[in-house]
Amino acid sequence: MARTRRDDSDDQVQRITTAPASPAAELAHRQRRYVVSMTIRTFCFIGAVFARHVPWLWPLLVAAAFVLPYIAVVMANSASPRIQEAPLRSPGNDRKELR
Repeated sequence: MARTRRDDSDDQVQRITTAPASPAAELAHRQRRYVVSMTIRTFCFIGAVFARHVPWLWPLLVAAAFVLPYIAVVMANSASPRIQEAPLRSPGNDRKELR
């Protein structure tokens, strides 16, 4: 059985930093961010009820509670960033290679 060598110019190195996360992990991460944002929104509404006697605090909490759903949806729909141009480092000469 003869071994054929591919042309080195066509080889693409798959970097682990650019490999996408599994769909299940990505979905879990997005859901976690959304739940945290909605929890903060709930606390803003509850805080606004208890802070109704503080003239500057309750409007701030109500405004935050109305803005947070938009922010939560944008954060939940954003993809995780990947490092595209990380330099590849070759192992030093002291490392053994499998052949």
